[in-house]
Amino acid sequence: MKGLILSGGKGTRLRPITHTSAKQLVPVANKPVLFYGIEAIAQAGITEIGIIIAPETGEEIRAAVGDGSRFGVSVTYIVQDKPAGLAHAVLTAEPFLGEDPFVMYLGDNLLQGGITDLVDRFRESGPDALILLTPVDDPESYGVAELDGDRVVALVEKPAQPRSNLALVGVYMFDASIHAAARAIAPSARGELEITDAIQHMVDSGQRVEPHVVRGWWKDTGQLADMLEANRLILDTIESRCEGELTDTQLDGRVIVEAGARLVRSTVRGPAIIGVGAQLTDAYVGPYTAVGDGCKIERSEVEHSILLTDCVVHDLDVRIEASLLGRGARVRRDSRQPRAYRLLVGDNCDIAVP
Repeated sequence: MKGLILSGGKGTRLRPITHTSAKQLVPVANKPVLFYGIEAIAQAGITEIGIIIAPETGEEIRAAVGDGSRFGVSVTYIVQDKPAGLAHAVLTAEPFLGEDPFVMYLGDNLLQGGITDLVDRFRESGPDALILLTPVDDPESYGVAELDGDRVVALVEKPAQPRSNLALVGVYMFDASIHAAARAIAPSARGELEITDAIQHMVDSGQRVEPHVVRGWWKDTGQLADMLEANRLILDTIESRCEGELTDTQLDGRVIVEAGARLVRSTVRGPAIIGVGAQLTDAYVGPYTAVGDGCKIERSEVEHSILLTDCVVHDLDVRIEASLLGRGARVRRDSRQPRAYRLLVGDNCDIAVP
């Protein structure tokens, strides 16, 4: 069995962060989202992984992942020249996949507990496809499945009037017959080859498509609120570890302080993680915060937020919360008169001020 990770989307819902970085490399608990998917596939015993990349962000992903040896796998990069749908991605990867069954994992998704049990079930049961489903409050935003007992009878992509609340999670398992199904379908109204249409073709052709309803949490990290929630869920699983330097500093709860970090007269309440080489001075970092490598926080408070590499936050009168700060971002109070907000803001930013 092989693995196929889709990592070619533009990440428009996470702009401006994704103007300069692939959405799959935005970190959750200081680890790129993409790495969780690679690790899940490796833990399931799959050692050959193809990663679908886009021309715009492919080099950044190649640089971050490398040849896969750090994860115990071999990685092949597959360029999808245009974002033409998940079924199109499967066809693009066909030379790599060949006749082997495979697990397809969307690179910006997180799934509690990994996929080992699901891969084992697929191997033992031998269906033509196994799709993962989870109940959601807004099924019209997802591909939705209709079941008859333990059988999938219909799949619709983002239906205006959903007939169930079971959304397709971003993990699928297929045998080689998916390639013929993907070639048999026409582009949807939005001009893409939808994986839901390909799976529906398999159902209509009498092939065996089995559902599996996910009982743990699953997150599509395509929006800020989802990123923060995923960050919270992952931080809830950490164990305390301190490899940095503490001076007159208090750590409460489960906190990771990475090597080279220096905390002076500060308080960190976990769960939280402080990255390599970060510096906190007279600072407060609250629960569910991931402070990236090289960040500096001085005379400021941050809570329930994600700070990417080399952020600087200092001299703020008001706590930062529920925020995502991009690489090298600077947030500070300016004491010059007259007092005013002075902003350098990129496209699609969202700023809330007191």
